[in-house]
Order: sequence, then structure tokens, then C-alpha cells
Amino acid sequence: MRISVIITTKNEEKNIENCLKSIKAQSYPQENIEIIVVDNNSTDKTKEIARTYTDKVFDKGPERSAQRNFGVEQSGGEWIMYLDADMILHENVVGDCVAEAEKPDMIGLYVSEIVMGEKFFSKVRRFERSFYDATVIDCARFIKREAFQQVGGFDETMTGPEDWDLDKKLRNAGKLGLVRTPIYHNEAEFDLKKYLDKKGYYAKSFDGYIAKWGKDDADLKKQFGLSYRFFGVFVEKGKWKKLSLHPFLTFGMYFLRGLVGIKFLMR
Repeated sequence: MRISVIITTKNEEKNIENCLKSIKAQSYPQENIEIIVVDNNSTDKTKEIARTYTDKVFDKGPERSAQRNFGVEQSGGEWIMYLDADMILHENVVGDCVAEAEKPDMIGLYVSEIVMGEKFFSKVRRFERSFYDATVIDCARFIKREAFQQVGGFDETMTGPEDWDLDKKLRNAGKLGLVRTPIYHNEAEFDLKKYLDKKGYYAKSFDGYIAKWGKDDADLKKQFGLSYRFFGVFVEKGKWKKLSLHPFLTFGMYFLRGLVGIKFLMR
């Protein structure tokens, strides 16, 4: 099975090489992995570094939704995997995804994500992310190319909730699974202000996402509702035990979620 790994970039010279090295280190046969980098007019050495790993380096804007869709258009794999430049793959993740993808009727996979970094809020983000696997807060990352095209790919009018939007379309179209072999997300240089600014920027697209699916949609009620977003997702299926075992991280997580909630209300 041929896999197309699509990475979107913009001024990522600090991260892109580690991402590309991790793809080249996959246990899955390299001849069956295609790397596509879709850059957004970087002014640093991102593209120069990327070209030492793949000849499929493109420029496309204005936002990551358009970059990802363009990457799929350039791809030749039966399945696609989209990544951010600050992500690093476990050496077995592509192979494990292929094994799961070969199960009957599968059209997409969630992949567990581990946030890297030893700063307090990096640890908080790692803790928070551990609750989200295969929930409506998550989004499929390894997708059958045919299914991606059938549902229309990413909605290019959105930046932020386009992941949730694609995930909803895929769940309506077929079966999604979960692979726990992780992707590592390098947030080692976590900056609270930059993080909140980014969340505030993404929140500007939420009204369009809500209008598209309706405020009474069951998934949206979970994604934006206080009861699930602040409580349900952290306690369901026995996950509440982790909260009691890590009180300081729990406090930090709710503090961070509260700040993000304020950004949403201020949109």
C-alpha cells in the first residue's frame, strides 16, 4: 500500500528536519512512502531543508486547509497522512496505520498524539491531549484518499475547525479506527501568549463551522458545550481516575481551558 505523507509548513526551519527524518526512519518500506511538503511562502530555510528529503516541495496559500487539499491533489498514495512540521513520528506508526487500515470498511484513523516538552504547560498540554483520542475533540489523520476526495476534503473557508469539519464528514461516510502508536508533537518551546493568540485566531472561524452544521448538532454541543468540553471528555470511560492521580496537572489543564474559553467568547 502506498502512503502519501503531507506536511504543511511556514517558516519551520527549526522543526521540519526532525519531522522528515522521522518519516525516513519508518519501519514501513520507504519505497511505499511518498513525502509531500506544501509550504506557504517561507522566508527561512524550510524549503531548502525539505528538498534534501523530497523533490515534492510546493508553495501554496493562503491557509493550511488549502495547503492540505493541494497536497492531496499532488499525491499518488492510496492513503494520505497529514502532519504539521513540528510533529515527529514513532518509527512504527505508518506500518501500524497500514495494518489497521486494511481492516474491512475502514476509511480513516485517529492516531494518538503525545505532546513533548518539560515546561509546566507542555506537561499540561500532554496531559490534556491524552483524554482526546477518538473523541469529537480529535480528528482523523490517516485517511483513505478516495474517501477524502468523496467528502470534499478540508473546507477552505475555515482555519481552526476545518479538522473537526473533515472529521464529521468522514464519520458520516464510513468507519474510523484508532492507532495508539504515537505521533510526538513538539511543543517544547510552549509560549502561553502565542498559544492563546493562535486559539483566538482559530476561534474566528467557529461561527462559520457552527452555521454549517447547526448549533443543535450533537457533536457541536460536545465541542462547544460546557458540560462535555470541560467535564465529560475527561471523566468518560474511567478517565476520571487520571484527574485524581494528577491534581496539579488537572488544575493547570482547567486553567488553560478557561483561558481558551475566554478567547472563544471574545471572538
